[in-house]
Amino acid sequence: MADLSELILATISRANYAPLKPKALARKIGLTSPRYAEFRKALRKLANEGRIEYGKNHTVRPVGPHGTVTGTYRRTGTGVGFVRPHPIDGKVGVEIRIAEDDSSDAATGDIVLVKVTRKPNRPDLLPLGQIVRVLERSTRQFVGTYFERDGKGMVRVDGTVFSHSIEVGDPGAKNARPGDKVVFEMVRFPSPEDRGEGVLTEVLGPHGQPGVDTLSIIRAYGLPEEFPPDALEEARLAVEAFREEDLEGRVDFTQDLVITIDPADARDFDDAVGVQRDPKTGHWELAVHIADVSHFAPPGSALDREARQRATSVYLPQRVLPMFPELISNHLASLQPGKVRYVKSAILSFTPDGKRTGVRFANGAIRSRQRFSYEQVLALLEQGNVGDKAVAPEIYELLLRMRELAMILRQRRRERGSLELHMPEAELEYDADGRVIGGHFRAHDISHQIIEEFMLAANEAVAEHLDELDVPFLRRVHPDPDPFRLAAFADFARSLGYKMPTDFDRFALQQVLEQSATRPEVYAVHYALLRSLKQAVYSPNDEGHYALASTHYCHFTSPIRRYPDLTIHRQLGQWLKSKKAGASYPELVGLGEHCSKMERRAEAAERELIRLKLLTYLSERIGEEMEVIITGVADYGFFGQAEKLPVEGLVHISTLSDDYYYYEEATHSLIGSRTKRTYQLGDRVAVEVVRVDLQRRQLDFRVSRPSKTKTQGFGRGR
Repeated sequence: MADLSELILATISRANYAPLKPKALARKIGLTSPRYAEFRKALRKLANEGRIEYGKNHTVRPVGPHGTVTGTYRRTGTGVGFVRPHPIDGKVGVEIRIAEDDSSDAATGDIVLVKVTRKPNRPDLLPLGQIVRVLERSTRQFVGTYFERDGKGMVRVDGTVFSHSIEVGDPGAKNARPGDKVVFEMVRFPSPEDRGEGVLTEVLGPHGQPGVDTLSIIRAYGLPEEFPPDALEEARLAVEAFREEDLEGRVDFTQDLVITIDPADARDFDDAVGVQRDPKTGHWELAVHIADVSHFAPPGSALDREARQRATSVYLPQRVLPMFPELISNHLASLQPGKVRYVKSAILSFTPDGKRTGVRFANGAIRSRQRFSYEQVLALLEQGNVGDKAVAPEIYELLLRMRELAMILRQRRRERGSLELHMPEAELEYDADGRVIGGHFRAHDISHQIIEEFMLAANEAVAEHLDELDVPFLRRVHPDPDPFRLAAFADFARSLGYKMPTDFDRFALQQVLEQSATRPEVYAVHYALLRSLKQAVYSPNDEGHYALASTHYCHFTSPIRRYPDLTIHRQLGQWLKSKKAGASYPELVGLGEHCSKMERRAEAAERELIRLKLLTYLSERIGEEMEVIITGVADYGFFGQAEKLPVEGLVHISTLSDDYYYYEEATHSLIGSRTKRTYQLGDRVAVEVVRVDLQRRQLDFRVSRPSKTKTQGFGRGR
C-alpha cells in the first residue's frame, strides 16, 4: 500500500499531469484490473489524509495551495527541523528550515505540508517554513526507558526525537518496572504547547539484558522480523521443486572455473566470478554470475510481495533480517560451493588495457569451485600459494588474473574521474559469549577492490544494455552536486592546505581525496565532500552517477538483498526470452522512492545499533584513555574519532580548563588566548572517556594530555 500511495503521488505531482478520473489514472500508472481495488483503497486513504482532492468530474488532483511544499521532516537535537521536499518530475527542491515553534506536532520521518514563510536572500541560506499539518506519520511506535514520577508512568524516548519524556499512563502498566526498555504507541504527539501522551504496548526487558538493545532498535525502526506463512510456504515449495539436473533454458556454466569471495561471516553468496585471458591477443573475458532469485519469486507471488515491502535486507550486529526467507537467501539462491545454482550471467569482454568491447547475457547455471573470505584472498595474494593454506594451482592462477584485470579496470575508472571516498565502516569484536569487547574499521584492501571493480563493471554493462533498449528501468542515480556546496568544500580544502584551483573540476576533487587518504584528517576531508554531494537514490530518471563518473549505472549484483536488483533481473529475463523489456515509468518512480527510503532506514538502524553497543562497552570504561584524531571543530568544542575503536565523541570547550579558547573558522582550530595552544582538524590528541549517555547515544571525552603549543595559524606545512 505504501509504495502504491507513493506511486499515485509521484504521478499526479508531475508538471505535465492533467487531472484524470480514477480508472484513467490507474491505466496511466500501469495497474492491472486485479489491483484496482487496492488502488481505490489507496486513493481513499490519501484523500482522508488530505494529500489528494477530487476536482471537477471526480478527477484526482494533488493538494497544495500556493506557497506550500510536501516533504519529509527531520528534527535535530537542538529542536530545529528540516523538510526535504518530495521529488517532482524526479527533481528534489531545496531543504526548508523549520524553527521549533513552527514544527506543530511533527516528528522525524513524518510527511508534512509546509508553508514557505521566507525565501532566502543569499544562495547559502535555506528558506524558512511553517508546518501546516502532518500528512502521514512515519511511525506511532517508539522505544525508550520506563520510569515513574508523581504517580505516573513515563518513558524517556531513545535518541533525540523528542525533548521531553512521554506520559504512558498508570504505573506498572504491562508489568513494566523502572529501567525496563519498553515500546509504546503515541496517542497524542508532543508539540511546543503539549508534552504528548502514549500507551505501553510491549516490555522488551531490563536495560542491559542480552538482546534487548537489538530488539529496541528493531522496534524503534519498525523493521520486519517474521515472514508471513504464505511466503514461507512458497519458499518450501521452491526447495522441494528444485532439481540440480534441470537446466532447461539455461546455459550450462557448471564446468567453468568460478569462485565466490565474501566476508568471513557472510551467510548468503549472491555473486560468483571467473576470469580468462587469451594468451595470444591478451584480451580478457570476465564472467559475473549473479544468483537468479527472480526464478523463485515471480511478480505478484507472496515472496515477491514481502520482498518488495522490505526492499532490502538489514544487517545488524550478530543478526540479519533478510529480504527473502532463509530457505531462499541462505540456501536455494545462495551460490554455495559444489552445488548447482541458477544465475543471471553477464560475460564481459575487454581489450588488454581494460576497454570493454562486448557483453552477452544469459540465464545460466554454475557450480562454484570454492568459497573464499576476503582475508584468505589477501593472504594468498600477499604471501603466495604456499603452506597449509595453499589452493589448487588453477585457482591460484585465477586469483592472479582477477587481481590484474581488476587493477586495470580500477585505473581506467580513476582516469575518467571516479571519486574514491574513504568512509570508515565499523565492525564489532565479541567474546565467546557474544559480548562486545571492542571494534575496528573494516579493511578495504585489494581483495575487496577486486570484487568491487567486477561488480561495478557488470552493473554498468547491464545499465548500458537497458539504455540501448530505450526502456525505463530502476537506475542507481547520484545527481550532480550543487555548485555552491562544492565551492564551500573547495574553501574547506584550501583552509587545510590543499591546492584547489578557482575553476576546479572532479579531477581536482579526486586529487584532494587521494592526497588526504594517508593523512590524519582523511575522514574529516572525505566526510566533508560526502556532505557536499547529493544522496544516491533509486530512480528511473537518467541523471548518471556523479561519484562513479558513470553515465549508465544500476544495481544488478545483489538481488538476494536489494529489491531494485531484482527488478533489473526481471527486465533482463524478459529481454532474454522475447527481446523486449518493458516497464511502467510512473510505477518505477514510486518504487524507487520506496526502496530508497527502506535503504536509508536499514543503514540508520545498523549505524545506531553499532554505536549503542560500542557506547555500552565504553560505559563500563569511564576514565579509559585513548588516542583520537580531531574530525570536526566548532565554537563549542571538537569531535574526536578514536584511532583503534570505531567511535566518535565530543570534547566540550568547557572542559579545556587550562586556558580560554576561541574558535578560528579559517583554520578549523580552537586556540588558547594565553598559551596559543591549538586543537586543529586532523590533530592527534590523548583523551579519556568521561561520560556515556546511552539514552541520547552521546559520548563525551576530556583531554588527558594537552596538545603541543603551536604558533597561531601555523598549520601543518603542506
